[in-house]
Amino acid sequence: MTGRTEETLSYEQARDELIEVVRRLEAGGSSLEESLALWERGEELAKVCRRWLEGARARLDAALAEEEKEGEEPER
Repeated sequence: MTGRTEETLSYEQARDELIEVVRRLEAGGSSLEESLALWERGEELAKVCRRWLEGARARLDAALAEEEKEGEEPER
């Protein structure tokens, strides 16, 4: 785990680290304390990914709304 702050992670970095966390948890062999730390980090990374995706969705919705607005005919 890199321990980088949430603000500095790109979506891809957070996703890749989350994949690694899940792989380590699934592999087992970690102590309870290590497993809990991995789980907590995974939760943080999932939140980062969710924020990125929600932001992307909001931008997409705004772009679609703008496109729809531009395509409307003015009332006469």
